[in-house]
Amino acid sequence: METWKVILIIAIVFGVVWSNIALLKYSAKFEMKRLNQDPIEKAKASLKEKESTENNDNKDNTEAKTKNPHQ
Repeated sequence: METWKVILIIAIVFGVVWSNIALLKYSAKFEMKRLNQDPIEKAKASLKEKESTENNDNKDNTEAKTKNPHQ
């Protein structure tokens, strides 16, 4: 293998390693404010709330029809 190819490969490897270290240092400065907030659990809670709201609306409509069937 030619010398310039070896030097190019080494330079690319060092560049990747250096950029990963720089990224780790940069990301270490961020605070994890909502670490315990799971998006899946949040979506499940939102879906449950939506379903309960729809069930209440359907129940109210059914009760209104049974109370006054002549409408």
